[in-house]
Amino acid sequence: MGQDLKVRNGGTGSRRAGRARAGSAEPRTLLYDEVTARIVAELEAGRFPWVQPWDSAIASPGLPRNAVTGRAYSGVNVLILWGEVIAMGYANQGWLTFRQALAAGGCVRKGERGVTVCYADRFTPETEKERAKADGDEARAVPFLKRFVVFNVAQCDGLPEQYHADAPPLREQVPVAENLIAATGADFRIGGARAFYCPSGDYVSVPPQPAFRQQIDYYRTALHELGHWTGHPSRLARTFGGRFGDSAYAREELAAELTSAFLCAALGIVPTVRHADYLGSWLEVLRADNRAIFKAASQASKAANYLLAFTDVGHARAAA
Repeated sequence: MGQDLKVRNGGTGSRRAGRARAGSAEPRTLLYDEVTARIVAELEAGRFPWVQPWDSAIASPGLPRNAVTGRAYSGVNVLILWGEVIAMGYANQGWLTFRQALAAGGCVRKGERGVTVCYADRFTPETEKERAKADGDEARAVPFLKRFVVFNVAQCDGLPEQYHADAPPLREQVPVAENLIAATGADFRIGGARAFYCPSGDYVSVPPQPAFRQQIDYYRTALHELGHWTGHPSRLARTFGGRFGDSAYAREELAAELTSAFLCAALGIVPTVRHADYLGSWLEVLRADNRAIFKAASQASKAANYLLAFTDVGHARAAA
């Protein structure tokens, strides 16, 4: 989970966060201290491999198909479209053209980029037909290759339900977490097989909840990505890393994961060892700065306060 390194006005959220900070912060501070201590202890105990907590197989297996006609693509188009599903994390193997999306009652979202596929066939030109008739022999067909652009159904809005994959199993809801996600007003997108925050587009994307091996991890992951969302220049204005593995990237990941742990604890969701496992993969980077964990915890506290201020939980804590 991490950064995929619209700008929404953060004024209202900032005022709310200010009201939250005006109240007694002692109970929450103690909570943050406990969570931070637990995570630091896990990190000092050793390094653990991080395992993606959702099942990538949710991106339905099978041949890519035209979502309108139901016809499966073949040949090189299968490889092209499979590669795009993997690269973009789409949860559906259905594809259609821009015009097909409009004809179906939907539309391709503005800014989405399609994939070029090929259509191979043969045709007989009129001149060849005339030649064959004059010579008394059989007309020869000429092969041709036509290119056109298709879009995954996940790139479209307003399509009838029939164009989407079968409905997933019912998900396990945590109302207080659902309320927080909705209250932030974040551009929160559900789908695909990757979780990330996109700073340039200012949106969060997470896999659908039934894709997670433990559905509660959906909320832990969502809160992690909302932690990144708070770092936007219009909100808390943190520095995002330029690329995977650099120091700034590692620090932002640490802050986001601690934000998730703090929020989980505040919302009654038990922070699991998954948080420590993920942080452990960055331990060698953080060893270079013995204050990094403390700075990250401070940033996470501010981010958690910012997000909680949107909810009744935050207002109640601020008034305590």
